[in-house]
Amino acid sequence: MKKILSIDGGGIRGIIPASILSEIELITGKPIAQIFDLIAGTSTGGMLSLGLNIPDESGSPRNSAVSMKELYETKGRQIFQKTLWRKLSSMSGYIDTEYGHKFLEGILDEYMGDHTFSASITKSLVTSYDLENREPFIFRSWEDRFQNITMKDAGRATSAAPTYFEPAVLDIGGNRHTLIDGGVFLNNPALSAYLEAVRIFPEEDEFLLISLGTGENTRPITFEEARSWGKIEWAVPIFDVIFDGLNDAIDYHLTQMLGSNYYRLQNKVALEGFGMTMEAETESQIDDIISDAAEVVRKNQELIEEICGRLL
Repeated sequence: MKKILSIDGGGIRGIIPASILSEIELITGKPIAQIFDLIAGTSTGGMLSLGLNIPDESGSPRNSAVSMKELYETKGRQIFQKTLWRKLSSMSGYIDTEYGHKFLEGILDEYMGDHTFSASITKSLVTSYDLENREPFIFRSWEDRFQNITMKDAGRATSAAPTYFEPAVLDIGGNRHTLIDGGVFLNNPALSAYLEAVRIFPEEDEFLLISLGTGENTRPITFEEARSWGKIEWAVPIFDVIFDGLNDAIDYHLTQMLGSNYYRLQNKVALEGFGMTMEAETESQIDDIISDAAEVVRKNQELIEEICGRLL
């Protein structure tokens, strides 16, 4: 049986899947990269996928799930840090990207160094979108053209969320690619991960897929609210509707395809407004997400233990 891990996008809410993975490592006594045969991620999930696959000098995982969780908890505010000049010059993200990318790149360099995909401990899949070629762009660690691409560059590309960070520009095989966050087309990469696994493990007839979400907004949209909305009012909630619909469709199809070999851990979050919290500019915001993550682990403790049993 081949084991697949898929991690959704969600910015600072990556604390949630990182907490679940920390619990899995605690129960199994094994690093995530040594449990799974393929790890896929989008945006913050892509950063986790890459970070967990970085080797140390001995070839063992350099970063545990706990250390990746601590990255979000202790350095999350650095990623979403902006100077007074940035606030003024971008008009809070209306006329320029809301955040500079230097803080993000510094953290990627600290946790991933100059390791290339050729060093990835297990197979890794990371999503992005190519603006110039107008097509999805997926980093696959097992493909020759990505062997010399650094994982920190892939992390920068998959996390370049529009309006938050400027696109990443990479030269791959002599071709220029202007890349943004893969969440614009595939925030939940679970189905793509499964189909890739079927392709790269042709002799395998059984797959176990663990899919981790970063939270789903439960705020209803009533007829009374939506009936008179125009382009401005729909601008934010339409993305919630699209992402929720796509995630539910992927969940349904994988349930039908894999049955009991498919697990989806996704928590419901009741928010006042529309849109999931992507950034954290205050310690209290991070503390709230840490509390959410702890609650997800507590509520799903039996299911996580069942998953660990299957993984072992």
